[in-house]
Amino acid sequence: MKSSGLTPYLLSVLRLVAAFVYVAHGTQKMFGVPGHPYHAPVFAATMMGAAGVIETIGGILMVTGLFTRPVAFVLSGQMAVAYFTQHAPRGFWPIVNGGELAALFCFIWLFICAAGPGPISLDALRGKS
Repeated sequence: MKSSGLTPYLLSVLRLVAAFVYVAHGTQKMFGVPGHPYHAPVFAATMMGAAGVIETIGGILMVTGLFTRPVAFVLSGQMAVAYFTQHAPRGFWPIVNGGELAALFCFIWLFICAAGPGPISLDALRGKS
């Protein structure tokens, strides 16, 4: 089956949308923004605080498409660790243990690591995609 001419651009859109959501999770952990009464900022020296730093900085790099492959690899690993340490102990099924986002992000970032950032990225401008 032949790939559509839109495929590389949709790859960039997938990366951008996933990264935008990822940054929101990171800034919520770090700064409580976007806010919800139950999401207060956490101390950076905690595991949750470290996750916030990784999600914010890594997400910003993914939005821009800079150093995409190595950053996506790190973010995929972070989500695997998050899933197996925080969600899997609560049950096997992601829908039951609350780990749907961690599982999806893990495989989205793994895919981006393998596929690259797409044409709408700083890596593409640098000739590094």
